[in-house]
Parts: sequence; structure tokens; C-alpha cells
Amino acid sequence: MRPLLLAFATACIALGAPVDDFLAAAAAKHGDAGAKAARFLVENMPAKDRAGLSAEFLGENLDLALQARAEFPWAAKVPEDIFLNDVLPYAVFDEPRDAWRADLINRSRAIVKDAKSASDAAQALNRQLFNLVKVHYNTGRKRPNQSPKESMESGKATCTGLSILLVDACRSVGIPARAVGTPLWANERGNHTWVEIWDGDWHFTGADEPDAAGLDRGWFTGDAAQAKADVPRHAIYATSWKRDGLGFPMVWAGKSEEVAAVNVTARYAKPGAKAAEGTLARLGVRLWDSRGGTRLAAKVCVLDGVRRACAAADTRTGTADLNDMPRFGLAPGTRGWLRFTRGEEIREMPFNALTKGDPTVDAVWSDLAPVTSAQAAIEEWLELAPDERKADAPALRAPLTRSEAARAIDLITADRLARLAIGRREEMDKKALTIGDKTLKWMAKTFGDAPTNGRSLWISMHGGGNAPASVNDQQWTNQSRLYEPAEGIYIAPRAPTDTWNLWHEGHIDPLFQRLIDDHVALAGVDPDKVYLMGYSAGGDGVWQLAPRMADRFAAAAMMAGHPNEASLLGLRDLPFALFMGGDDAAYNRNKIAASRAADLDSLAQADPGGYVHFARIYPGLGHWMKKQDAEALPWMAKFHRDPWPKKVVWQQDDVVHHRFYWLQIPGEIPVKDRQKTVARVDDHTITLEGEVPSGMVLRLSDRLLDLDRPLVVRANGREVFNGKAVRRAADIVASLEERADPSSAATALVRLD
Repeated sequence: MRPLLLAFATACIALGAPVDDFLAAAAAKHGDAGAKAARFLVENMPAKDRAGLSAEFLGENLDLALQARAEFPWAAKVPEDIFLNDVLPYAVFDEPRDAWRADLINRSRAIVKDAKSASDAAQALNRQLFNLVKVHYNTGRKRPNQSPKESMESGKATCTGLSILLVDACRSVGIPARAVGTPLWANERGNHTWVEIWDGDWHFTGADEPDAAGLDRGWFTGDAAQAKADVPRHAIYATSWKRDGLGFPMVWAGKSEEVAAVNVTARYAKPGAKAAEGTLARLGVRLWDSRGGTRLAAKVCVLDGVRRACAAADTRTGTADLNDMPRFGLAPGTRGWLRFTRGEEIREMPFNALTKGDPTVDAVWSDLAPVTSAQAAIEEWLELAPDERKADAPALRAPLTRSEAARAIDLITADRLARLAIGRREEMDKKALTIGDKTLKWMAKTFGDAPTNGRSLWISMHGGGNAPASVNDQQWTNQSRLYEPAEGIYIAPRAPTDTWNLWHEGHIDPLFQRLIDDHVALAGVDPDKVYLMGYSAGGDGVWQLAPRMADRFAAAAMMAGHPNEASLLGLRDLPFALFMGGDDAAYNRNKIAASRAADLDSLAQADPGGYVHFARIYPGLGHWMKKQDAEALPWMAKFHRDPWPKKVVWQQDDVVHHRFYWLQIPGEIPVKDRQKTVARVDDHTITLEGEVPSGMVLRLSDRLLDLDRPLVVRANGREVFNGKAVRRAADIVASLEERADPSSAATALVRLD
């Protein structure tokens, strides 16, 4: 035996036979490098591992780690101390000790084969591995600190289990990796675990939360920025195999110091960042077995839409003080669900928009709604990667109850908005979006505090048209400064063309729909508070767009524009204001405005409840109304859109639409310009008059009528449907894919013969 090996083996006699065998075998098989690696592993391993792990287990782990170091180009560049501490270890936390390396290197090798660096390889694993092994975030997992084997067997893991799996996968291909986390955010929102990988320096990512923009991004960065290095429960720690006296505070094993740690708060905390205690709603939660009964212990999870960002804690029981309860720091205005898990049973309840302070929810287990099999199936479908979701999945076709349909809208909306937020971030940052060969740019200003139910959105169209681009650019700039709502996001878009009809060409409608969707997804806009206005040529646009897109807006205001051939009939359910200078005689604008105001008076008189309007013609003013027309804004702000009016008048324009309120004409059915359909609901009878093409679809919701009762539909005196409409998640998905508009999402479709 060589002198080094003899001394090495002699010094470790006290460690026990399996460890002795491992140390000797490592030195014999791999020489000095193997001996050093084995000693590092053994000297720092937890006592129970030293007593319980076999030499074969330890040897296989060492062999495969050294194999990865030789096989993958980035692994050869890793400094020895980082390799020993963050590639070699067989565990991350105190999870069960499974022999995971052989399985994960075989799964991961193909994923990283084209990677040029450790960062590339880690991102590829984060994008592909979880779908490959079918493991995703699910609060129904067995325990937080699951081993890779346990997570893959169940397909469920929360942030800690997901992080363990990604760390081990990275280590299997020679990427230094470690788990990082905090026992409690400084804003007391809960705990969280994520992953760091080394590629010349440490970089972070959320496990199964890859960011298309790369590493060092995640939903938790704002919380992490408030971390406090000198407050143990609010600090951020990274796991370490080498023991330097600091333990990782594992929330599932509060008294354990088994796992070594490094305080890495300085990498995340930003100087001056403070927990916004005074601006948060610190939601406290207690759970009772019955009203006036005893408190129950349960895992409670706050679902504010996207389940992956779930904050979890445990409700208190026993003799704990009544004020001892988990609290979640949430933004004022947050609406969501509290989900409680006791054993195998999961129940939930909604909570309404929160206000600042310390609100408390006292939940009663017997009153909570069970998470039904239909809801669970929809959630499982949503947890699939978008390209793996089958449109004909049984979860989407199964009949739903009223409550299940309402919950499905919440779930599917959260998913849809989350996907839009990722895909549309760039165009929102640039304030420019493109469809086909047309690009819509805009300027934006925000006014007032955000209401708890969401921001309002004001789309204000500039004048000009049929002029050089420089002239229209100046009009655009003027429009951006023209009005100031008391609250909301005020947008002045730039027309994509410089034609005379710049605001009512056919490309405007889809561009505006996308503009609205983007702001609902990324700016917190309430889709029931979107307002349309425009001056001069922009007023021309309002005359045209408001009737044909009435179902998108809460109110509209026309300033100094000419209607041309536009019809007023589509304004039946859209509050409409018109403003004109009494001396604005060009193109007879003043006379036509007065005539149209009289027409609206007649329509409103003939149709009680419809055609709400406000007209102002200012004596002595010309085309410029000296901002007196700004009175439109407080008038408009009084109205919120009703997506489900009992009566609809659909008059097509020369730019035709296939969906209007709760009426829809499938894309394959030809639509004639100017065709007119009138629909109304009386109790549980829907009457359609005018153009009712075969194949027309009724988009229905319990907000319009009770879908549990039979429905009769008559078209021009003929009965075309008699029966029950069936709520299905597929119809919700289709509605929300068309428009990011949960208020108008249909839960059932009826196709007419």
C-alpha cells in the first residue's frame, strides 16, 4: 500500500467499516484525486449517513461524479473546491438517500448535448427535465424534502422538491449546483427554495420556472431584495457540504442543523430595499372545525391566480394564542383562494380584494368547498406544458356545475394571463405591437392610485390623417397631453398608417384587441373599465369603432369627428358621448353631430334602458373646443361594461366581426357587411330576429341566465333549440384564447341549426 493511502486508511479506522471500505476503494480506484474527494465527502457528511450508507452507494456516487467531470467540457473547468462542495455530494438537504446519479445522467445527457456552457446546460435542464420526468409543482406532494425518486414516482413536488431534483440533475452532468432559500420572506409572505448554478460565478433560477431571458430572473426577486442578512429568519441561505458552523434553517425540520449553509443574502438584497409593511395586506388565516368549535391544523396555501407562486404555511391549533396564525403579505387588491389540505382531503374558499392592514380570515372546514374531481382534472391539464395540452382532453369536455365553471374561469384565466405576460412583455416594454404588416405604437401615462378591482384603461386616438407622417406625429404628441383621467392608464396610440381613415381601417380592430389584452395581462387593467375616445380624425374613429367593438368598452366619447356612414345601432349597450364645437362647420360636422344626437335621443326613447348617451355642442367654439370636452372623462368613468346585456343589437360595419357580446358567428360562415341581428333574453327564452345564419353560436353564462334550467331559442319565430346548455371547460378555454377577458368568458356554447 502506498504511504498516502496507508495513512489515509489508518486515520479513518474510527469511522466504521462501510466508510473505511469506501475510502480505501476510492483511493485505490482513483488515486489521490479519489482519496481527497472521498475524505471531503466523509468528513462533512451527517452522522446518520456515516452510520447508514453503504460503501457501494458512496462509491457509485463518487465514480459517476468523477465520470461527469471528465465527460462534460464545462465540468473540467470547475475549481476543485467547488467541484467537491457542489458536484460531488449525494444529497442536497435531509431528503431520503437515493442513488440518483445513474438515472439522472442518462436522462440529462441528451438534454445538454448541444450546450456550450454550464449556464446553457442548466437552462436546458430546467426547460426540459421536468416535462420529461413529469414532475411539476403540486401542493399535494408527500413532503417538501422529497428525493428525486419520490418526486418522479408521484409527479408532484413543491419548490424544495423541485429544487432538489434540478440540483441533482445539474450535478449529474458536472454542473456545480446548490439549493438556496429563505425560511421566511421579510414581508412574511412565506418561505421559498430555488437553485443556484456555478459558471464562473453563481447564478440563480427557479426550479421548473425557466425564464426565456436567461438566468438571474424569477418571480421572487422583489421579495429576495428585501432579505435581511442579520435577521436569521429573513436571511437567504445556500446549501453547502463543507461545514463552517452555519446550518441551513429547514422549515420542515426547524431544530435541525444537519445541513450546512452559507449566508448569501448579500447577493440578493438591494441596499435601501425595505419590506413594504405599511403598504401590504398581511392576511392572517385561522381554520376551525365548526363555527364556535376548535381550531384545526392544516397546510394552507394562498392561491392568487398562478399556482406556481403559491405561498404556504400551517394553521395553528391546540393551546396557541389566538393571534398566533400564519400571515401572508399580499398586495392590496389581491383576490384569490385559500386552499387547505388535511391528510388526503383538499378544500378551498375564495377571498375578496384585500385592503391594507392585517385582515383575518376565519375559515370553517365544514363550510369549505371540496376541490372536485372535475376541478382537479382541469388543474392537471393546466399543469401540462402548453404544447402537451390536448384540446379534446376529457377534463375539458366533462360537464361542470355552476361553481365548478366559475372556478374553472379563475384557473384558466390565471394560466392565460401568465402565458400572455411572458409572451407580450417585450412589446409592452417597447410600447409597440405588430400584427401582420401593421405596427401600433403608443405613449402612456398613469394617473391616480390603482383601485382594488383593477386599473382603468383609456385609449385616446389622435387627429390628422391624409397628411405627412410628421403632421400625424405632432397630432399624436398633442393627444398624449390632451386629457388626464382621475385614475387609469391613459394611452395615446399612433395610427399605423397616414391615410384619411387612419383609425377605422380593418387592421385597427385586432390591434386594439391585442392592446387591451396586453394591458389586462401585464398592467392590471380591469377589462370592464376600458374607455375609447378620440379627437378630430380620432373622433371619426370613435364613430366607427365604438359601434362595431361596443362589447369591448365601458364607454366611448367622440370629439370633433365625422361619422361618415357609421351606424349608431351597435351602441345599444355602450354609453356614448359626443362633443362638437357649434361653429365647427367643416364637412358639416356641427350639423351632423346635432342630427346624430337627436337620433340617439330617438333610439333611447324607443328602447328603454338602451342607448345611454350624453351630447354637448358648444356655442361659439370651432374645431378646437379649448379642452371643455374633457368633461367627458368623469362622465365616462361612471360606467363599467356589462358583458352580458339582456338585449343586444348587432349591426355589422364594412369591417365585419364574428363575435359580439354573447353572439358569435363561426369564422367559416360568411358575414355580410351591414347585416343586423337583434337578440334578447326573457326569462329562459332567447329570441333572435334579423340575420340569423345557420351555425350561429350563442355564448352563454350563468351571468346571463341560469344554465341549470332548460333553454328555448327562437329565431325569427322558429324554435331552433330546446334543452339545457352544458358548461364545459373547453368553451372557457376557447373564449379566453380569443380574448384575455374573463368577464366575457362563455361557460357553454349552443350552436343553432
